Amino acid sequence: MKYTVITGASSGIGYESALKFAERGKNLVIAARRTAKLQDLKNEVQKINADLDVIIREADLSLNDNVYAFYESLENIEIETFINNAGFGNFDPINEQKLPKIETMLRLNNEALTILSSLYVRDYANVEGTQLINVSSGGGYTIVAGAVTYCATKFFVSAFTEGLAQELKGQDAKMQAKVLAPAATETEFANRAMDINNFEYEGTVPKFHTAKEMADFMLDLYDSNKVVGIVDGETYDFELKDPIYPYAARNR
Repeated sequence: MKYTVITGASSGIGYESALKFAERGKNLVIAARRTAKLQDLKNEVQKINADLDVIIREADLSLNDNVYAFYESLENIEIETFINNAGFGNFDPINEQKLPKIETMLRLNNEALTILSSLYVRDYANVEGTQLINVSSGGGYTIVAGAVTYCATKFFVSAFTEGLAQELKGQDAKMQAKVLAPAATETEFANRAMDINNFEYEGTVPKFHTAKEMADFMLDLYDSNKVVGIVDGETYDFELKDPIYPYAARNR
């Protein structure tokens, strides 16, 4: 029995993507800090297909010990797809950043993703049909004023994942590594990024996608042989692309 693992599955893109993969008949491991939200998601999945197995993992992945423990808890299941979706943003000028929040963001957005990606690749790189999808941002390709540190974390995600994809290709590995780069998406993202409650996208943000739309784009990327799935920041069209960052292959 094979599973799709999704972190940050309690809301937003992770939640909706879990439902989309359930529609494909995929068994799921869903992880987040909020167990009640994960149970709600499991209930919704079982309405789609009661035969699917849904494993809940409560985990705060901003702590590295928890990251390793989470991956170790998956030792006895076969992982077909691993989606690193957990992460959050921050909107502040650098001289006004709340550093405890920034430290947590760096650990979650970068350290947890790197650890989980590395462990998954180590175990599954040569398993047919496996995919690693890391969720970055349009801010992983364009620096946004007022969100410089957040964008830097996503530049890391994009560069790391594109580089991994190139590396796997150079090794003739069977795994595909891909990066999803949303633009503004109607989720809880803005609330946490700005430390507010109930941010209203409608009437405030000129263009945005819903989490369901982004989950559809996630599936488009999953079905493709491209490395990057990115939302154009001006047109808001979704585009599938080859790696964007330059890559200097090492001569052997």
